[in-house]
Amino acid sequence: MSKSNENILLALLTGAAIGAGIGILYAPDKGTEIRKKIKQKAKDTTHDLTDRLKHAKDELTKTADAKKVAFEEKLEDVISNMSYKADEIIAGLERKLEELKNKNAQFQKKGTAV
Repeated sequence: MSKSNENILLALLTGAAIGAGIGILYAPDKGTEIRKKIKQKAKDTTHDLTDRLKHAKDELTKTADAKKVAFEEKLEDVISNMSYKADEIIAGLERKLEELKNKNAQFQKKGTAV
């Protein structure tokens, strides 16, 4: 570090120390009172943040539960609909199979009649 940078740093530190000393001398309350106020404000802020986090958690839980219920209902509807469609497809395939059996029986009768 150069000599001028060291001088600037020393001047800044000296100014900060003097400013802190003057601030303490002119502070309206004693140091213990200031510390008590800071401690109380920290407690109040912690309590407020805890309440807000609890409220946010509760809201997220309610929303997640509601979305879960809605999803389960939609899933049940889709499964029910798919089951109905599967029954329709199976019935259609059974009809086609019966038609093919009948046509095959007719071809066999014609084949033996010749």
